[in-house]
Amino acid sequence: MSDAYAREEQNNALLSSLSQKTSALKHITLDIYDNARSQGTLDNTNEVFSNMSTSIRGSAGRLTRMAKQGDKLAVLKLAGIIIVAVLLIYWIGGWILGLLFGR
Repeated sequence: MSDAYAREEQNNALLSSLSQKTSALKHITLDIYDNARSQGTLDNTNEVFSNMSTSIRGSAGRLTRMAKQGDKLAVLKLAGIIIVAVLLIYWIGGWILGLLFGR
């Protein structure tokens, strides 16, 4: 009877060990999945920034061609729009930061 009890205890210990190993493997698998999913997000973000830089290069090329054609009024209008946009962003950003940090 005690021999059967010892085997049962040994089986329970092995089953517990196997359960812990299975749980560890499950956690490793989930970590790999999460890492792969975040890697996909990074790849997507990289693609978006690449497309944006291509778009900016195209816009800069068109601006350069416009400036070379001698359309000074259009260049001055564009410069004014850029200056106003930067000032607005600076003003709104300062206002938001003032609200957030209580300045």
